[in-house]
Amino acid sequence: MTAKPHTRVHHLNLYRRYFELVAAGQKTIEVRVKYPHLADLAAGDRIQFRIKGTDEVCTVEVLRVTEYAGFEALLDGEGPEQVNPTAGREQQLENIRAIYGPEKEALGALAIEIKLTRLRAPSPQR
Repeated sequence: MTAKPHTRVHHLNLYRRYFELVAAGQKTIEVRVKYPHLADLAAGDRIQFRIKGTDEVCTVEVLRVTEYAGFEALLDGEGPEQVNPTAGREQQLENIRAIYGPEKEALGALAIEIKLTRLRAPSPQR
């Protein structure tokens, strides 16, 4: 599926465990801090997720972006099963806060509803 010429593509890194959930279509909400470079993220945009240090990439379409004051409100509003179907709410909150400290959470949290559009696996080694 090719992006329309006016579609913006954002490039973001993702930890392997979350990448695999996105690539399997199981993770439909990506959590991010509301950094300035994501302020213009909108429905219709594409995100190309990459596992840092690899050539594994998956592309998703942004369906919706919702802003929350913090991670607890985001998990309550979106449902933890959409963020990570393999972990409960409290575990997810702990995991997210291990990635983003309180000073980052204070910027606000974004729930990015996504739909997988393309997966590119790494080239075969042999």
